[in-house]
Amino acid sequence: MLDAAFWITVGSILALLILSGFFSGSETALTAASRGKLKSQAEKGSKGAERALLITEDNERLIGAVLLGNNLVNILAASLATALFTRLFGESGVALATLVMTALVLIFAEVLPKTYAISNAERAAASVSGPIRIIVMVFSPVVNFVRMIVRGVLLIFGVRIDPDSRIMSMRDEIAGALQLGHSEGVVEKEDRDRILGALDLADRTVEEIMLHRSQIEMIDADLPPAQVLELCLASAHTRLPVFRGDQENIIGVMHAKDLLRAMYARRGEQPEAQDPFEGFDILEVAMKPYFVPETTTLDEQMRQFLRRSTHFALVVDEYGSLEGLITLEDILEEIVGEITDEFDIDEDSPLRRTETGDVVVDGAMTIRDLNRATDWNLPDDEANTIAGLVIHEAQSIPSKGQTFSFHGFRFDILERQDNRITRLKIRRLI
Repeated sequence: MLDAAFWITVGSILALLILSGFFSGSETALTAASRGKLKSQAEKGSKGAERALLITEDNERLIGAVLLGNNLVNILAASLATALFTRLFGESGVALATLVMTALVLIFAEVLPKTYAISNAERAAASVSGPIRIIVMVFSPVVNFVRMIVRGVLLIFGVRIDPDSRIMSMRDEIAGALQLGHSEGVVEKEDRDRILGALDLADRTVEEIMLHRSQIEMIDADLPPAQVLELCLASAHTRLPVFRGDQENIIGVMHAKDLLRAMYARRGEQPEAQDPFEGFDILEVAMKPYFVPETTTLDEQMRQFLRRSTHFALVVDEYGSLEGLITLEDILEEIVGEITDEFDIDEDSPLRRTETGDVVVDGAMTIRDLNRATDWNLPDDEANTIAGLVIHEAQSIPSKGQTFSFHGFRFDILERQDNRITRLKIRRLI
C-alpha cells in the first residue's frame, strides 16, 4: 500500500497546500498593504515594494489571477486526497478525505498565512510581488475572459463596473483613518482637526468664511486726516477699506503703518504749521483694492495671497457687489483653529459654555467652527452659520425667546437685532 505512488501523492498534496497558503497570504498581503507605505519603501529603493505598487494598480486583475491559482491548487489537492483515501479506506475514504482536507486547508492554507500577511502586510506584499507578478501575466488571458463574463452578468442586473474608479477617494480614506484614530485615542483632536482642515480647503469657498460686509470697519476718504488717524488708532485691525460716497465704492485699502509713517513724515516736513495734516490725501498712501469672487476656493485663494504677497482681499458676488472680506489669517484659522492676539477681546468670543453645560454662541459663528470647538456634527449643507441653520430649519426669522429642536439639539433664541439672530443658546438633547 505504501508504495512510491502513495508517497508521490502525499508529497503532491503537501506541495499544493503550501501553494494554496502562498496564494491566500499573497491575496491578503497585497490587498491589505498600505499603498502609502509601499510608496515610501519604493522611494527608499525597495524593488519588491515597487513591484507591489505596480500589480495593485489593477486590483480586479490581481484578485482574479490569485483566486484562479488558489482554486486550481485547492481543487487539485482535494482530488488527490480523495483518490488517496479511497485507495486506503474504500468508499468511506471520500468523507474522511473531505474532513481532513477541510481542516488542513482551513488551518495551513487560509488562517495561518492570512494571519501572518495581515500582521505584516507591507513586508509580505513586497516579498510575494515577484512571483505574483509572473502568475498575473500567465493567467492574464483567462482572467480577462472571466472578467468579461462577470461584467456581462452584472450588466444584465444593471450594475456597471468602472475599472478606473475606487470605492473611496484618498481624501475619504485619510479622513476615515483620522476619525478612527481619534475615537481610539491614538490621534489627538487638535491634530485631527488641523489635517482635516487642510484637506477641506479645496472644497470650501471664501464665501463660507469671509467677514460679512455688515461687520467690516471702513474709512470714508472724505473725512479729515485727523479723524482718519483717530479711526485707525481706535480699530483693532491693521488694514481698513477706504470708500468714497457709497460703502460699495471701495477705492483703496489703508494700512495703519503706511498711514502713520506718511503722517509722521508730513509733520516733520511742516513742524511749524498750525495743522500739518491739512490737505493730506489718504489715497496717496492707500493700496489698490484687491477683489476676489465669492466662489473662489480657499486653496486657490491662499495660493493667490502667497503669490501676490498680500493678506487682504475684498469679496464680491457675480454682480460685483461687495459681500465681505477675507484675510490669510481667516484661511489659516480653518487649519489651526482660532488665532487670537492682544487686540482680541475675550468678551467678544463667539462661544461660551454655561455651568449647566449649554453653549451660548454668536449667531454669525460658522457651523464648522462650532462643530470643531464642541466635537458636534451639525450639518452645514444648507447654511454656513448657526443663525442660518436655525432660519433654514424654522423656515422663518425667529423672534427672541423662541425655541426649536432639530438634529438632536435644542436652540433658544437669546437676542435678535433687526432681521439677524445675534445670540443663541444650544443644548444637546440626550
